[in-house]
Amino acid sequence: MKLDATLLPILYMLAAIGFILAIKWLGSPATARRGVIVGEIGMLLAVVGTLLRFEVVNYQWILVAFFLGTAVGIPIAYIMPMTAVPQRTAFSHACGALASALIGTAEYYKGLDQGAGLSKVVMIALIIETLLGFLTFTASMMAFGKLQEVLAQRPITYRGQNFVNLGVFAAAAGIGLALIVSPEHSVLFPLFAALALLFGVLLIIPIGGADMPTVIALLNSYAGLSASAMGFVLNNKLLIVAGALDGSSGFILAIIMCKAMNRSFSNVLFGAFGQLQTTAVAAGEAKPVHSASAEEAAQILDSARNVVVIPGYGMAVAQAQHKLKEMFELLTKRGVDVRFAIHPVAGRMPGHMNVLLAEADVPYDKLWEMDDINPEMANVDVALIIGANDVVNPGAETDPHSAIAGMPIIQAYKARTVMVIKRSMNPGFAGIDNELYYRDNTLMLFGDAKAFLSSVVKELGALAKV
Repeated sequence: MKLDATLLPILYMLAAIGFILAIKWLGSPATARRGVIVGEIGMLLAVVGTLLRFEVVNYQWILVAFFLGTAVGIPIAYIMPMTAVPQRTAFSHACGALASALIGTAEYYKGLDQGAGLSKVVMIALIIETLLGFLTFTASMMAFGKLQEVLAQRPITYRGQNFVNLGVFAAAAGIGLALIVSPEHSVLFPLFAALALLFGVLLIIPIGGADMPTVIALLNSYAGLSASAMGFVLNNKLLIVAGALDGSSGFILAIIMCKAMNRSFSNVLFGAFGQLQTTAVAAGEAKPVHSASAEEAAQILDSARNVVVIPGYGMAVAQAQHKLKEMFELLTKRGVDVRFAIHPVAGRMPGHMNVLLAEADVPYDKLWEMDDINPEMANVDVALIIGANDVVNPGAETDPHSAIAGMPIIQAYKARTVMVIKRSMNPGFAGIDNELYYRDNTLMLFGDAKAFLSSVVKELGALAKV
């Protein structure tokens, strides 16, 4: 017990410092690896410190859980491709949130059995913990299903949906308040948990794939706040700190995502953004487009002085990042300045494109943020768009009635030549046509991104030998 009293505060303080530094360093690609390592060390210190607490009297089931978790976690880390990081993130949120909710449930019934320990303060924290934990679990699993394309990616809506959703949440919150006032009414707790689980499902149904980056950040915030509330229930200061860091950073990130799309939280959660605009698409299909072959694209790239590559989810689906790195190296050797423009909401989660390009060892200094690259776009010879749709749609600036009106975009249309690698003319997650595809300076390169880039790389290699 003396060891617990002297060593535990030191371990917890070092762990908290590690978490804070990890968040700081993860903010830049150049220091992200350091941030991951420091965060892992912080978590190791937190786990070791917790295992040394005097409340832990038997390690048998802890060891069983440790080996089971390791047996599941290691294969997931190695088998799941980097393109599936958003799904894995959603699944991690689900597991963490469910753990918080189950611990809160256990503490509630434990307090009832002991006849003490369920003060108003504890009950408030416990209700917040379980409410956020249960709804985040089902919401994260729904997000996982949409990201994995097991569930429909388009929003599912019906009349009065928002009233139903808010009614379910209000009922869960009302029962939670009743339990805070009278904890002994344990018959209400299963209903409270069921309503929280149901609300998590209803929350994600009307949200489309375009809003998944914001949703993932928001769910991360919910899971963190649930863990922080659990810290109050268990009287664990590190949980309070770590959960608060997780919750606040996730919430700030969600705000940044909303700003990047010129959207509000209410519009993201209740706007059913991403419903297919069939009339706009049908009209767009009749417009003429200019296409080019891989040979023609390679010649244009080879003759350019500078190229800006704009990746999107299509690159992730095709797993084309390594072929893109080969093209980058060939062009660089030919004296072409190649940069990568990253939109804040490109892909399915914040930083998705950065992760994939880092996996392919694209230099960090070649990754440019939207606000930094846009002033340069008018002087760019070629803008090469790989699987990006809405984040380069000029309609956001020119059409006040567009679903993405006002959303900041990468201004690829300003480049002298725009080339778009895309499977078809189908719209992006926002469900609207992209007028960029029909402009005179745009060439459509139809095909799978990885296959098309392979052909471009082959053609560039042939040109290098000439």
